Formats: sequence, C-alpha cells, structure tokens
Amino acid sequence: MARRPLPAILSNGSAQLARSRELARTAADNATDVLHPLITITRGLRRLAATGRHKWATTPKDRRGPLLFFVATVVLVVALAPYGPLLALVTLMAAAAWQGREPKDPAAEGPDATQIERLQSLYEALVPYFSAAEDPAPLYAHGGDWEAVLTDHGFDDTGRITRLVIRYPAYFTDGEPAARARIEQVLTAKSGRGREYHFAWDEEGNQLTVTVLGPLPTDIAAQRFVTAPGETILGFTDPSDVQRTLPLTHGGERRDVPPVVWRTGLRSTEPHLLAVGRPGSGTSTLLRSIALQALPYGDVLIVEGGGTGEYACLTGRDGVLAVECALDGALAGLEWAAQETERRLVSLNRARQAGHPPPEDTKRPLWILLDRPSTLGHLAAADGERDPQSLLQVPLRHGRAANVTVVVAEHADSVDALSEAVLQHTRARVVLGAATSAQLEAVLGAPPHTTPVADVPPGRGYARLGAGPVLRLQVPATPDPYDDATSDRLREAVEALLPARSVGDVEETADLARPSVVGAEAV
Repeated sequence: MARRPLPAILSNGSAQLARSRELARTAADNATDVLHPLITITRGLRRLAATGRHKWATTPKDRRGPLLFFVATVVLVVALAPYGPLLALVTLMAAAAWQGREPKDPAAEGPDATQIERLQSLYEALVPYFSAAEDPAPLYAHGGDWEAVLTDHGFDDTGRITRLVIRYPAYFTDGEPAARARIEQVLTAKSGRGREYHFAWDEEGNQLTVTVLGPLPTDIAAQRFVTAPGETILGFTDPSDVQRTLPLTHGGERRDVPPVVWRTGLRSTEPHLLAVGRPGSGTSTLLRSIALQALPYGDVLIVEGGGTGEYACLTGRDGVLAVECALDGALAGLEWAAQETERRLVSLNRARQAGHPPPEDTKRPLWILLDRPSTLGHLAAADGERDPQSLLQVPLRHGRAANVTVVVAEHADSVDALSEAVLQHTRARVVLGAATSAQLEAVLGAPPHTTPVADVPPGRGYARLGAGPVLRLQVPATPDPYDDATSDRLREAVEALLPARSVGDVEETADLARPSVVGAEAV
C-alpha cells in the first residue's frame, strides 16, 4: 500500500478543518436567524421593564397610590373582556418587538464622499500648525491620513460639522493662548461661520474636542424665580456649565433651565456688578430684571444717566427710593447712599462691640443701580460739579459689610470713562451684545471658551463671576412696559412683578428713616 506524502496529508487536513469551520459558521448563522425574533422580543421586554421601573421611581410618593389603582383597574377590565388576555399578550409582544429592534447607527456607516472631502480639507488646513520639520513621524502631513487624527466627528442635516475630536502632537504649545486662538480660528472658518463653537482642550491627552453650541432660549420672560435670599438670577446658560436648574413658572411651557446665579450680601465674594454692552444690547433690561428681583427684599436707588426714561415704571413703587435722571438729583441720591453706608457701618460696629445682633435698620439690602454714569460725569465736568462716580467709593469699598450692592451699566465705547473704584471693586462682570474675543477678555479678564458671533439677540452675552469661568448668558426678557413696542405677554409679565404704588407711604418712611432721599427726589 502506497503511502501518501506528508504535504498532501497536511493539505487535506487543512481543507477539512476549513470545511468544518464553514459548516459551524453556517449553523451559527442559521441559529441566529431562527432565534433573532426571540432575541428581539426579549430585548424589548427588558427595555419595557426598565422604563416601567424608571417611571415608578420618578413618580412622587403621593401619586403612586392613584397610579397603582389606575393600573389595577386597566388590568381588571382587560381580564374580564372577551379575548382580553389574548389581545393584551399580542399587544405586549408587538410593543416588545418594536422596542427591541436594533437602531440603525448612522455613524457605523461612516461619512459619505462630501463629508470625507470636508474632513480632508480640515485636516490639510491644520497641517501648518500641527507639524514640524524635525518630526520623524508626523501626525500631520500634506496628503496624509485624516482618520488617524480626526477620531470622532458628527454632521448635521446640511452636511456641516457639529462635533469633532482632534488629536494633535505633544509638542504643540497648547498652553499658550495665542496658539490656541490660531487653531480655533482655523476650525471656525473651515467648519462653518455664523455658529458658536465650544473648544475643550485636553492638555494631558493632547486632544481637542470641538462642539457646536445651540442658541440659548430667548423666550424666558421676567418672573419670580425660585432663589434663596441674597441670590439674583442674571440670566441662563448652557446645562453643561452649571449644576443647578430653576423651574419656570411663567409661560405656556413648564421646564427647568440652568441659571447664572449671582450671590450678594455679607458672604459674597463678588458683591458688585459691572455690565457693559452696545446700545440696544440689553444692559437696561438686565438692570430692570435685577431691580424687580431685589424689590421684594430690599430698597433700590436708580440713577439713569441716559435720560431715556427706561425706569419710569419703577417711579413711586414700594421699595424704590428714587429714580433720578438729572445731575443734581443723582448727586443728592448718591451722596445719601454714601452716608447711609457709613451709618450702617457705625451701627453694625457698635452692635458687635456691645455683643448685640445687627440692628434691624441694617438688615434690609440697599441696591444702587447706575445706568450710563459716564454721561452724568460729562455733564458734571461741564457744570463744574463733582463726578457722581466719586460718591461710589464708600458703597463700593464697604458695601459688602453694610449690605449695600452697586450695579453699574455702561456702553462699551465709554468703559474708559469709568472710575478706578468702579473697575476695581466690580468683580462680577457681564458683557452683552456682539463683541470680539479681545473685547470680552478686556472686560471679563479671561477669554471665553466659545467663538463669539456677530449677530446676537438682545440680552445675549457672557458673564463671569470673580475668578470663575466665562459663561454664555441670556438675560430674561424684561422690557419697559411703557414702551409701545413691547408685546402684551411681556408687558403683563413685567407689570405682574411691579410693587404697588404708595407714594404717601414712601414719603412717610423717607421722613422717618431716610430724610435726605426726599430732598433728592425733590431736586
């Protein structure tokens, strides 16, 4: 009997092994095809059960009893109805099959030809900034592979980039603001202008995440916000930037929104605020919103340098000490505010030395709101009077201890006219309206992590509280209710927050506790 050669035996064994593997793979595929409906239904039942547990856990305890009674009633009706259990079982299986289907992942299919061309163009644009001649194995090179560095990407319906994760070499100077700004400018230009981008730099991992931010809501009207004493809502921002939400109580839609909360009072690290913006950007709206939030708990003195009557709706209201538009009235009102701050400091000091609690006449917060003080300063210089800003030194320096808060709003082109005391003690900053990154950094002290856009709605800007991060901000709509252009919905929202008129009570209170305010109003 002739022996078969060893190579032939090995070749025959390999062929049989391959044939066995193919048969096993075919059997597994057939089993998967047979079990696929069962797997889908099982997955759907598991998802339905998880949804039911979540609904039950999120239901308040006082509503669980009625909900359980309703479910029991439905089960009883189905059980007693003809063919009820059978129809219920068929319905449950159909719902489980629908919930258990595997969703189609568009990202698994990869980008199409147009998206690949856009990503390749973006890669080529980054080559001059992320490459070096002495690099032996560069990540970025002309004609290179973009898939090695653009690890994650997303597109919208129009084909523009919405999310991008970029790897860059370790020798890139990502710690220098100028180097970062160049990369952000290139990405903004190549990904599509007119949108706001958020840049998250990971220096340790040499990775940059670019995300397109959606517009902030502009339909939030003035209302009573759920806040603690000493908290003021400046506006609303992105959910990822704050860890708190506020429920909205005004309007047809009830929802929770992330606020920008400014804390004032004895324990505040940023007791005074400076708001800067172009004409029509919403600085007066911000001051009206702050005044309406402060009036239920404190007294407000308003000095308007523009003379446009933006705060006429607050004249003669409970808690409003005065609304001054003329230079003489502004000087008298601010001089009284400085004296009141000193009086509170003396009373508090005497009470502490005697071991007594703070006097009652020092607990009520006092708010000083100034709109465009540079205009009054120009008038004062022309008339040979003192600058009204000079009267703010005492409230600004000692206001936190005396429970006095100063809010100053000024146009962007007149910031250089603000006094040194205002610029030094207003550590809470807001910039509204269109502005460049350099302008934002000059006022806020730090550049934003997003790209400012040229076209923004009124009340849209950025805020920074002390040394905290720069946050996007949308001020709640608080227009002048006496303006004919104000809609009925917003007018009713503002009028609902205005205190009652009681001029006689205000004058009587001023005679007893604040005699100089009457003189300021008379002037």
